[in-house]
Amino acid sequence: MCRVISRATLASWIRPASPEPAAPPATGTERRALWIEITIVLLVTFGTSGLSGLLSLSESLLTPGNLADQAVALNVSRAENQIIDVARQLLGVVKLLAWGALGLYLLWRSGLGPRDVGLGRFRWRPDGTQGVGLAALIGLPGLGFYLLARAIGANLTVVPSTIGDHWWRLPALILWAIANSGAEEVLVVAYLITRLRQLGWSENSSLLASAVLRGTYHLYQGFGGGLGNVAMGLVFGRYWQKTGRLWPLVIAHATIDSVAFVGYAALRGHVGWIP
Repeated sequence: MCRVISRATLASWIRPASPEPAAPPATGTERRALWIEITIVLLVTFGTSGLSGLLSLSESLLTPGNLADQAVALNVSRAENQIIDVARQLLGVVKLLAWGALGLYLLWRSGLGPRDVGLGRFRWRPDGTQGVGLAALIGLPGLGFYLLARAIGANLTVVPSTIGDHWWRLPALILWAIANSGAEEVLVVAYLITRLRQLGWSENSSLLASAVLRGTYHLYQGFGGGLGNVAMGLVFGRYWQKTGRLWPLVIAHATIDSVAFVGYAALRGHVGWIP
């Protein structure tokens, strides 16, 4: 039997949460210090990626032809030599993990440990189950939205991987999925929303800022990629605001990317028409 969701239940998820702030709103010198910190963190991580995404989209729009006629690869070979290639792949993974670690460290220095932002003890049943559920909630409609955006010429053709058929390809793709997930959910959700709360921003405003940031650094894929990730950011950010748990978001994001990366790589090896 289908369960009917009441208006009250639906409204409770749409409305912003009203959590007790982790720390009193900053004032004066503390506010300036927080803005400087946020600016530096974003300039060395996803803020710069967002600016790069805007430039990539502009370049694609200036290229003659439809956006769908152009292609962008998410994971590419980084050297002709296999050993150098896998080493550079691993360096990229380490860099993303370091971005996430930077956010956690700065929060810890201000008195907020991993448990305070939802990375406490991992609970297999609720965290894993909810993570997979979120992956399905975002991934399946997201695929349909991508196909629609590409069909109407609002998105580039996204190729999940162009890495050669090496023995280390699948492990590398999974590591990329985990690193992407950890860095994005820690920095774009837990770190940014927490800092904006401390600056006195409302839950809705901080949620929107987080979602827009997520969308901008995906604009290299086209308008569809940008808007789709804004929607993902709204769902993920609100979930974190309501539950305070970050593990399900990490699991969901890693699952979505792993299915896309590894599934594409597997199909590419068995279906001739896949590029």
